[in-house]
Amino acid sequence: MEPLQTKQLLLRQLLRDNAPILIAYSGGVDSAYLLAEARQTLGREKMLGVIADSASLPRKALADALTLAKTLDAPVEIVATAELQNPDYANNPVNRCYFCKAELFVNLEALAAQRHFKSLAYGENADDMRQVRPGRDAAAKFQVLAPLRDAGLTKAEIRQASRELNLPTAEAPAQPCLSSRIPHGTPVTAAALAMVEAGEEWVRSLGFSVFRVRHMPGEAAPWAKVQISPLEMQRLPEVADTLESGLKAVGYHSVEIDAAGYQGASL
Repeated sequence: MEPLQTKQLLLRQLLRDNAPILIAYSGGVDSAYLLAEARQTLGREKMLGVIADSASLPRKALADALTLAKTLDAPVEIVATAELQNPDYANNPVNRCYFCKAELFVNLEALAAQRHFKSLAYGENADDMRQVRPGRDAAAKFQVLAPLRDAGLTKAEIRQASRELNLPTAEAPAQPCLSSRIPHGTPVTAAALAMVEAGEEWVRSLGFSVFRVRHMPGEAAPWAKVQISPLEMQRLPEVADTLESGLKAVGYHSVEIDAAGYQGASL
């Protein structure tokens, strides 16, 4: 048996052992695969995906996640989260993600108690253990399972398995929340997140697929630092003026194109 198949069997056993299960679902590569496996392994009655909705989640990402869940015939519910109302989150410390995940897991825990779900799970994978992730501390506090990680599934294996299931997320780039575009120490506000979302929608409309619009503080008004995947930067000269004018229309005082490109652009 192939190593991936062995890990998939372990994943499915973990899901069965902990069912009925609530899954924190964002529509990203990992949580989409986890949702698909849970749906196939447990059926609709013993699993539920939950999307945390706040100003840090782009509307397009929410719509795409719901569309995918419908395609999978996987039950999903939206829960409004209020992390922006928590100063520990809004002040944007280096461990901001802890407070975001804690807010999510508080909501999941309450929903699990109401609906009699046995377990909570989220989409951390085996590769994530090599990185410092404050959200992992929140998961540990709330005893949230990480079945992908515990089955030993790496990002590359999850992408391979997603291809086999014909999931549209198989080749999707990483897409962390909009708050990640704001430098630590700069407050996260609904207005700033709205600017980032509108700015990235504009860049996407110009045909770019892997990029970031960084929301940088300025004396008079914020300015935008745009990072484009090195694989797509050859198109920049022909659209640079249009890109800049659109970002200024969003509200950015000025625009800087990062010559080094987006260094986190790998799939």
